[in-house]
Amino acid sequence: MTPVTPSHGRPSSVSSLMREIEHLGRDRTRGGYSRPVYSRPELELREWFLAAARARGLDIEIDPNGIIWAWWDRADGDRTGALITGSHLDSVPGGGAFDGPLGVTAALAAVDLLRSEGREPSVAVAIAVFPEEEGSRFGVACLGSRLLTGAIDPDRARALRDAEGTTFAEASAAAGLDPAHLGADPARVAQFSAFIELHVEQGRGLVDLAGPVAIGSSILGHGRWRASFTGQGNHAGTTLMADRRDPMVAAARLIIGVEEIARSVPHARATVGRLEPVPGGTNVIASRVDAWLDVRHPDDDVTASLVERIRARATEIAAEQGCEAALIEESLSLTVTFDATLRNELQLALPDAPVLDTGAGHDAGVLAAHLPTAMLFIRNPSGISHSPEEYVEDVDADHGARALATAIMAVGAGAAERP
Repeated sequence: MTPVTPSHGRPSSVSSLMREIEHLGRDRTRGGYSRPVYSRPELELREWFLAAARARGLDIEIDPNGIIWAWWDRADGDRTGALITGSHLDSVPGGGAFDGPLGVTAALAAVDLLRSEGREPSVAVAIAVFPEEEGSRFGVACLGSRLLTGAIDPDRARALRDAEGTTFAEASAAAGLDPAHLGADPARVAQFSAFIELHVEQGRGLVDLAGPVAIGSSILGHGRWRASFTGQGNHAGTTLMADRRDPMVAAARLIIGVEEIARSVPHARATVGRLEPVPGGTNVIASRVDAWLDVRHPDDDVTASLVERIRARATEIAAEQGCEAALIEESLSLTVTFDATLRNELQLALPDAPVLDTGAGHDAGVLAAHLPTAMLFIRNPSGISHSPEEYVEDVDADHGARALATAIMAVGAGAAERP
């Protein structure tokens, strides 16, 4: 296979690739970036990636679930036991620049590095871009990888609606996909021997350890629930306080209750990050208020217990306010421990990298039930993520690309030797 590098003939740095996309999806109101799946900014990012992959001579596929696959094939074209890397391009509202795109740009830079050094992995490599990893538009995180693996029913996925009432089926069709073909693709999953996802660290582990790269050990169990309080909509000026059945008050009291419950359990994390009143007028008592809840803990039984305590508190508060309450599960991911053999291979290849767990969900966690997966984390000196303050130093990003290139060679060699 003839090596193909960018037109300037040198490997691209991660920082130079990140600069190519830094103008896409800037959020002038929230700060940072807002790149919901199949929005204009996210579609522009997808087009950028397609162009970057083609410039490197990679073979492009977009599967029925909207996942982009950019193949670096072996000379003989054999894709059996292929290795996946990559990440996602969508973001949370007002998110940082690196959550997702760092893993995509580092994958491109790693391919450039290996080719510039005349090295080729023992197996084919696919750079994947997974859609709706954040779940910021349709409410289910890692939707692309869930569809691929059959972790979500395609009918349920098609019916998901965003805040404007657009269904995922409609958004997929507008992006050029046929929503009738959404769903599990076991034959594609069976092609792969492993997935290595590189990601900005979303905490302080590497800051405190003073190292640029870490190897992932596990992902905390986590889920999303919608607490819906229903009361009586009415006029703010004519309804006496004693006559109110106000779901906003119930929701506010639950938010405080969520914090109290989570603080009472070591290592628990519980967050209400989104609140939607209906109809949402300043001089209107709401008729319904929806609050979205995120709960996480290393022990899945404790996570379940926390949710039941929050459910009981919501029911109690609703009764006191003359309202009704429901707590509806929207997604749930159990604790994932990454493949031990794959982690050992990475530790041998990257002996200076510490091993860290993470409280953040990733496509690697979904794919872990179907093939060996691993993660590499790159130091974030701010320790902050899902925020404009998320940051990665250029030198650390390049360390990450080099580590990923090393991992691709080591894991690819291991995959080629396995029966």
